Amino acid sequence: MATEVAATATATVDADATDSVRVGLRAFPGFEPVYASTAAAGADLRARIDQPVDLAAGERLLVATGVFLALPDGYEAQVRPRSGLAVRHGVTVLNSPGTIDSDYRGEIQVPLINHGREAVTIEPRMRIAQLVVAPVLRAVFVQLESLPVTARGAGGFGSTGHR
Repeated sequence: MATEVAATATATVDADATDSVRVGLRAFPGFEPVYASTAAAGADLRARIDQPVDLAAGERLLVATGVFLALPDGYEAQVRPRSGLAVRHGVTVLNSPGTIDSDYRGEIQVPLINHGREAVTIEPRMRIAQLVVAPVLRAVFVQLESLPVTARGAGGFGSTGHR
């Protein structure tokens, strides 16, 4: 399926709609990304597995989604956790947010981790993550003799206080 994606998918910015972008899609039937509500920022991704899989506490699992994309240049897709899985079970996306680059044509896979205390069963077609499409700016990195001084300086983790 991945080779078909590269040959048949197209992606363009929709000139008629300022709040949408056309993204080329190839997906196994029933695995197309779907927005759960009209105002949802992320489209749900489902587990493309043949049988239930138990995800033990502390365990990681790479889950296929059945989704292949062709994003337009200047866009990325972010794979984010589903809040219900995180709050109820401690299951989240390991590298959140995961980035899908515009030139990637393989199947989107989601690395899940169970931070909970008990095993969680990942069921076939279960909604496991959200996909958010966003514009990307490419930086032009400029080597400087020194960086401009700021009030924060080199202060890192926790340096701005707790309140």
